Amino acid sequence: MNKEFIKALKSGIKDNRDRGSVGEFLKEKILPGSKLLTVSAYFTIYAYEALKNHLTQIEQLDFLFGEPRFIKSLDPNKVDKKSFKIEDDEIELSNRLEQNRIAKECAEWIKQKVKIKSIKHANLLHGKLYHVDNHGVEEAILGSSNFTVKGLGLSTNNNIELNLEVDSRRDRNDLKDWFYEIWNNDEIVEDVKDEVLAYLDQLYANHCPEFIYYKTLYHIFGKFLEDQSREGLLTERIQLTETEIWKTLFEFQKDGVKGAINKILTHNGCIIADSVGLGKTFEALAIIKYFELLNYRVLVLCPKKLRENWTVYQAHINSELNPFINDRFNYTVLCHTDLSRDRGKSGDIDLATINWGNYDLVVIDESHNFRNNTKGRRDEDNNIIRKSRYERLMDDIIKKGIKTKVLLISATPVNIHLRDLRNQIYFITEDKDDAFKQSMGIHSLKETIAVAQREFTHWADHRKNPERNVKDLLEKLPSSFFKLLDELTIARSRKHIQSYYKEEMNKIGAFPERLKPVSIFPQIDTKGVTIQ
Repeated sequence: MNKEFIKALKSGIKDNRDRGSVGEFLKEKILPGSKLLTVSAYFTIYAYEALKNHLTQIEQLDFLFGEPRFIKSLDPNKVDKKSFKIEDDEIELSNRLEQNRIAKECAEWIKQKVKIKSIKHANLLHGKLYHVDNHGVEEAILGSSNFTVKGLGLSTNNNIELNLEVDSRRDRNDLKDWFYEIWNNDEIVEDVKDEVLAYLDQLYANHCPEFIYYKTLYHIFGKFLEDQSREGLLTERIQLTETEIWKTLFEFQKDGVKGAINKILTHNGCIIADSVGLGKTFEALAIIKYFELLNYRVLVLCPKKLRENWTVYQAHINSELNPFINDRFNYTVLCHTDLSRDRGKSGDIDLATINWGNYDLVVIDESHNFRNNTKGRRDEDNNIIRKSRYERLMDDIIKKGIKTKVLLISATPVNIHLRDLRNQIYFITEDKDDAFKQSMGIHSLKETIAVAQREFTHWADHRKNPERNVKDLLEKLPSSFFKLLDELTIARSRKHIQSYYKEEMNKIGAFPERLKPVSIFPQIDTKGVTIQ
């Protein structure tokens, strides 16, 4: 016999590890006709399923909930089930698919053999008890294990518990008397069997398609909505909704701003890749204002030809062309080309004295200009003589100094190859390839995008794939690639806006139609002799 078995055999402690489990204790002690007493904060249908072969043979179970908040969380007439404990956490999908059957069988068993009461007041009863009476031969165990799969030690990932088998006949009788003193005291306990059965009925009921649809939407977008409520625009101390820029935005732009803010707060960055003409600059201004209200120091990097598109909104410029003068934008504007300079002026900014590493948020307009991770000049020993613009942005602004969040703006983040996108995302991750391992389950940005590129290249090759269609491509692209895009990008077309913001389009009017090119030329050959 191994050491663990000997230890479990000798010990009265049941810890769900080397000294045995409460579940194995109950399987050994429960016999046909047994009478059970149980005190637990929780009851789950999967714990019942694990012990079903033994529990169906008992004569009776008196179950006392030691925590009333469990019962008060039950909502048999509604749909909010996220806090319920009748279903165990971390149950494998194969078991989840059996939930309806298990819930129905458990409900029938409770109706026939179980009485259920609950303590009325919270934090009044903390102990856990399992008492088995086999026609006068009693067994009991006392400790910390709840009536859940993990609590009973019947899972592959069990809780570490501390339970002690009661081997004194006097103590077992005393525990039984104690149980019924509480059980029969209507001042501190109440019958809750009907509430539990009503909830179980919801678990195995056949729901209408509408319920399933809305429940699916909640599970898809629940985290986003919770994050937005906690960190987003509803926070009283951040009055973004009172600013002029926010009041100017259309609804689809406001949705884009809210999505981008939450992505930046969650993942340290976001790419706004809306089509040309959807107002990416105004969306970026609203995002900048949000972070300025949090006292963030913001840097805008833009192409030199677009510099005045950003400086016009700066408060210190005091331009009559600024429609948001009351918002008092205080961001710094530098050009992409300034990253190649160590001295001189950019507007009124002295590049020799600027603290590049002291920005909380950097907004990169036309970020596709940084799609190539170009290396700077190096000597024969590979020592850096001059950094490239990409290296300067990565090393001196994003990595250096304080933690920097990143907003990338580009209608065309990908030019020829998906590595264009990868190189821009590296600004968000500070050049860390495994930055999203924990948050998204993506172990390598480089590998994820490389796999997607290979699939796209194969799909786009007419020789290898003459009968290509988009559906085939979507099926072959890795799910991690879609996850990456969903979490980091906001990319909407004019068609998307027209389809999902119809009321807003009625206010706007319509997008300009793109006319086909018309060839205009003088009639220099009226007889048709030279030009055919």
